[in-house]
Amino acid sequence: MNTNSNLYTVVYTTLIVVVVAAILSFVAMKLGPSQQANAKAETLRQMMTAAGVDSAENLYAAKNDAILGTYSETIDKAFAINLAGEKVKDLGTEKSKIELIDNFKPQDKAIKSNSDATLPVYVFKSGKTVIPIYGAGLWGPIWGYIAFEADGQTIAGAYFDHASETPGLGAKIKDEPWFREKFVGKKALFSEDVIFLIGKNVEAARPENGVDAITGATMTSKGLSEALSVWFKAYKNYFLNNSKTEEE
Repeated sequence: MNTNSNLYTVVYTTLIVVVVAAILSFVAMKLGPSQQANAKAETLRQMMTAAGVDSAENLYAAKNDAILGTYSETIDKAFAINLAGEKVKDLGTEKSKIELIDNFKPQDKAIKSNSDATLPVYVFKSGKTVIPIYGAGLWGPIWGYIAFEADGQTIAGAYFDHASETPGLGAKIKDEPWFREKFVGKKALFSEDVIFLIGKNVEAARPENGVDAITGATMTSKGLSEALSVWFKAYKNYFLNNSKTEEE
């Protein structure tokens, strides 16, 4: 074949594309299970950090298999609910059968459209209940986990993460433990119109259910506040129907 012809160029280019596509497909197939395992372990680390199962440092130092074991040993039950607060299905908690709902974007859309959201609830043996939150930051999605005490309103812990917030500013929602610690002891007032709020000088006006925004990270703080508002409202019926009083 004439190497200077158009036909040769087309054939050669096509072969290169096919070979590269085959290699990428093979690599993706091989790495898929490992990536899924990493994603599951990361979700469990964030959730268990919020629940206070162990420190973030210890959880992130542990290998994936150990994380699965720790979760299975410390979780009491996991299930999914709808917006009415009704359980729609159980989620596996055995080490080899752990089920998670961690694709939050479609659930966020379902919440906002008041349609068929499927929301996870994770109840640990410590009595703490963990739920996720999800929303939009300045540059991309932000998400996290909030742990509640048995009363269903007092926040026991929190963990936040982001896709692309500004280092040293919005990224502080993940990088700074002091910000997460500000939520501990606060309350989500599910029976009120404003369940929880993050904003400038909010703590002075709402000492029970407010946290001050991060200085210099206005849009990220606003996005996190909106995410908490949207998802707390989604779980409102569940917590109002299942919270425990001090007498109980």
